[in-house]
Amino acid sequence: MPALTSAHRAWIEEAVRRVEADSNRSADTHLHLTPLPDAVGEAGISLYLKDESVHPTGSLKHRLARSLFLYALCNGWLRPDSTVVEASSGSTAVSEAYFARLIGLPFVAVMPRSTSPAKVELIEWYGGTCAFVDTAGQVYDEARRIAAERGGHYMDQFTYAERATDWRGNNNIAESIFAQLAAEPHPIPAWIVVSAGTGGTSATIGRYLRYRRHPTRLLVADPDGSAFLDGWAADTSDATGPGSRIEGIGRPRIEPSFVGGVVDDMVRVPDAASIATMRWVSSLLGRPVGPSTGTNVWAALGVIERMRAAGQPGSVVTLLCDGGERYRTTYFDDAWISGQGIELAPFDAALTAYAESGTLVV
Repeated sequence: MPALTSAHRAWIEEAVRRVEADSNRSADTHLHLTPLPDAVGEAGISLYLKDESVHPTGSLKHRLARSLFLYALCNGWLRPDSTVVEASSGSTAVSEAYFARLIGLPFVAVMPRSTSPAKVELIEWYGGTCAFVDTAGQVYDEARRIAAERGGHYMDQFTYAERATDWRGNNNIAESIFAQLAAEPHPIPAWIVVSAGTGGTSATIGRYLRYRRHPTRLLVADPDGSAFLDGWAADTSDATGPGSRIEGIGRPRIEPSFVGGVVDDMVRVPDAASIATMRWVSSLLGRPVGPSTGTNVWAALGVIERMRAAGQPGSVVTLLCDGGERYRTTYFDDAWISGQGIELAPFDAALTAYAESGTLVV
């Protein structure tokens, strides 16, 4: 790579200023105390939802996109004539399209054809264009091909997510959670529950927990079809799966950014449980949330069951990854669910019973 010219360096400085200014304009995301059945509260257990849907682009991926752009800029990988290319299942591409527009660069998202139409519309609204592939496993090579063809830069979130964010602090998501819990009855959570798409969020949180020497344990919830849990359990990076039907999380391969060594436990969450819980949480909060939030909350309820059985009071934190408005024609559409062959009834019944008794049984 050639040395930076003075003009390129000046352009980088202005681009970094714009990205940092966006961060300064955005207040930190909220941490909601989630209403749970009386029996759970009487056991001294609280569930908190870190609401990442309030970011300017509406999802947890806004944090990742900001970090990836800063990382690429400060490494000198982006130039005034670069086309930014990303492989994505949707939300990261929405956020990257936002930041590309912010610094005046064209953006191309490579994604599966099954990506929700609402996400495609958002990417295009921010000035990006979309290139579609038939399966999730095809996005990597196609993104590299387009970047090479256009003389652009492939952001490669699946490789750089775990290193682009400063896990030691700098108001990363873990530091924010602990600051917001400081005045709560249990300021050091027993568990933090997340799901993995790139693995960047779990890596950041897990490293932070060890760096700050917190006893908090990290649980990663993995949807059906994803390779992460199998790879973690077998301690291998070679595991594969058919891919996830829950947008934004789960992958057909172990991504380079997934750091299994910081994970204390993993659990498989059936797609029907993710979607039923998504709808249940939406009703609980009075606003729609996305399916990965359902995955997270279902796993968190399982952790709470274990804490109750052990007589362990404390707090559990999980993530509200994005709003449900993007999924009106998919996960909130009964006809779409039926067409996918997903049966929600057993999990709907389990959650209805849980709301009454505080005991989760499927």
